[in-house]
Amino acid sequence: MSAPVPYFDVVRPMSNAFDFRLRLATHAQQHGIKAAARAFSTTPRTVRQGLRRYRAQGLKGLREHSRAPLHQPHRTAVEMEQRVVELRRQLPTFGSRRLIREFDLPWGHGALERIGHAHGLIQRRRKKYQRKQDLAALQATWRLFQQISADTKDLNDIPHYWPQAQALDLPAIPYTAREVRSGLQFLAFASHRSAAARACFAARIQAHLARCGIELRHLVWQTDNGSEFVGELQNDGSRAGFPAALGDSQHQRIPPAAHTFQSDVETVHRLIEDEFYDLETFASRSEFLAKAALYQLYFNLARSNSHKGGLCPWQIIQHLEPRRPLHLGLLSPVFLDYYLNDQGGYDVPGHP
Repeated sequence: MSAPVPYFDVVRPMSNAFDFRLRLATHAQQHGIKAAARAFSTTPRTVRQGLRRYRAQGLKGLREHSRAPLHQPHRTAVEMEQRVVELRRQLPTFGSRRLIREFDLPWGHGALERIGHAHGLIQRRRKKYQRKQDLAALQATWRLFQQISADTKDLNDIPHYWPQAQALDLPAIPYTAREVRSGLQFLAFASHRSAAARACFAARIQAHLARCGIELRHLVWQTDNGSEFVGELQNDGSRAGFPAALGDSQHQRIPPAAHTFQSDVETVHRLIEDEFYDLETFASRSEFLAKAALYQLYFNLARSNSHKGGLCPWQIIQHLEPRRPLHLGLLSPVFLDYYLNDQGGYDVPGHP
């Protein structure tokens, strides 16, 4: 038997060299140490060591042995190691280099990594889909109408829709609000972003929820920091526009650049693009609004959501609060520009 390449060139890159070592030991037993060394392109000393371990421990002797030194003269002192362990436990999301930088630690990156591994304090960073699953599990414990996430989107980057929008004067901005626990969504459309349109959108939904018996004082509207959500500052320190339209409900804005805070409503934007804007063709503004209303009915009353147990929003509402009226999910989309005054509101141009 002859090895195509030297023994160590074969063994080093192997994740499990057990079978190769077994063949070496068996060959040495049958043909002798020097013959095995020639056949496997290695030294008699290596063959002798492997054969000795095989005879003494059996198959266990052929497993990979640790090459870590038995003595570490520069090992971190016990009290210093305890300091690293305490920092790791207090700040589990900090990496070794950041701990060294933030706390001016006198040890190297390798020492902190070794200590972390020795105490089981090194954790793999969770992937994005895992973090979304964690968030979905948390939101499944919320009550209905605990939070509505609201946002807007530009439609000028959708190749199938935008030429139709320019030709038929279709809306450029959808206004979207999504009840987080059930996934129930409300849509409206406008020619562009504005505080007046957003206030009109929020007031319309708030009035609808109040008619359906929802306790508005327990509801939080979450938005990003877009100017249409901030509202104009009044002399008394209050803000007009969107915040004022919420009435008894609370307004919560996400931290800057914290895009995952709005993942619920942003996911809806992607779904609507795939299932509506990229598929439908329109002959007029009225047909656009009719198809948008039909899609919203489909989304709220029929479309199953794999992240919510395969249920549609209305099924979740029926399960949690079966006495809620069906028309809770039937608020049709509108063109917000029509609801503004003749001048289009204080920051919206007039509609012809």
